[in-house]
Amino acid sequence: MNNIFLRFFLILFAGFFQLFSSQSSAGYLSDGTLKINNDNLAVKIFASQRTDSLANQAFKNVPNELIILNEDNIKAESAEQLASIQNIMESFKANRFQFLDKNFKPLEAVLEQKNIENFKYLLKSDKVLKPEDNTTLETPFKIWDPLKGIPLGPVTLHFYSLMFIFAFGLGYVIMARIFKIDHVDEKYLEPLFTWTLIGTILGARLGHVIFYQPELFKDDFLSVFLPISTKGGLHFTGFAGLASHGATIALIFTTLYYSFKIIKKNPFWVYDRIGIVVALGGAFVRMGNFFNSEIIGKPVDPASPFAILFPQQSSEYGVTIPRYPSQLFEAVGYFCLFVLLWFLYRKTDKKYQQGWLFGLFFIILWAIRFFVEFLKEPQGDEFIQFAGLNTGQVLSIPFMIAGFVIMIYSKNFRIPKNNVEAA
Repeated sequence: MNNIFLRFFLILFAGFFQLFSSQSSAGYLSDGTLKINNDNLAVKIFASQRTDSLANQAFKNVPNELIILNEDNIKAESAEQLASIQNIMESFKANRFQFLDKNFKPLEAVLEQKNIENFKYLLKSDKVLKPEDNTTLETPFKIWDPLKGIPLGPVTLHFYSLMFIFAFGLGYVIMARIFKIDHVDEKYLEPLFTWTLIGTILGARLGHVIFYQPELFKDDFLSVFLPISTKGGLHFTGFAGLASHGATIALIFTTLYYSFKIIKKNPFWVYDRIGIVVALGGAFVRMGNFFNSEIIGKPVDPASPFAILFPQQSSEYGVTIPRYPSQLFEAVGYFCLFVLLWFLYRKTDKKYQQGWLFGLFFIILWAIRFFVEFLKEPQGDEFIQFAGLNTGQVLSIPFMIAGFVIMIYSKNFRIPKNNVEAA
């Protein structure tokens, strides 16, 4: 078993060495090629969520420039915002930009809301595109610019929310299977689901605000607990920040209550099993971050196989250039952790050593988070820093140490192999 762990960490180290070695700095424009019929047109690619940056780009006179628009550039939530968008588009129109749809077909520059929402690209070039042209964009990197959700009439089911549904739905199914294997009455499953849901959502939200945006307690208190914002008028925002460290702390306390007051078992018995589904849930959450173009990585060489451009990324991460898909790195790591824990639970005797699986879960999960943080852009202000480590890394260290301690002391909490219900 020790050899397996050694090989795992050696492979992990080798992978991260390759990632670090491919990093490089970049400007605010990226290179691409528009293939128009049989001709190639080298273009400079620009994208930004910031209104001022987009507006300024209209006057920079960059030859053969292709601008990728995102929802923030073209969707108006008020008459004032629509007027601002129209002014910006008027600037591009005056500077002879071509207005294109998602298939690079030219559109009339009619600056009404209905028409503006069809704009996807703005092209500044002497080459004038025609409706019959067969045009594609080729880049050395991948471009991730998906829909954020599934339109359902007047509302949209966001993929981020869908990933949470998958996380809790599959978690429920897997935990039901675990209870059946361990011969535990299913009446204890519903309260576990309820307390896990409360701990995850409330803890994750409070953790984000405390560790990354404490100013919200003063500037926009309601947004801490509700998916709304009162700054600039009352409007629905959804929860724009959730922190896994906060969710973990809250889950520890809600599970203690569940263990002592409801199921009446050693908390480590419950933690061992919750760790399995949390690892899978974490993978789905990071996939949701990927759909939202958030928690993105640092700039990377555009030729790197890991390079991805996120046109929808928030301006808080800096300029829109090829970056690491750090969300996917974490998602893959958490899924592998889920597979490992499930294998150890089903095929070994470790589930009888209460706390061993949970300690291993803590060590590997927070090690994944710790190493991936080297490749991630900061999430808001980094209030906690030490020896060059960021907030996420500093907060991960105590959890990894706790995991080692729990694994060491788990030998004191063994239960009979023929009596899995004992605790």
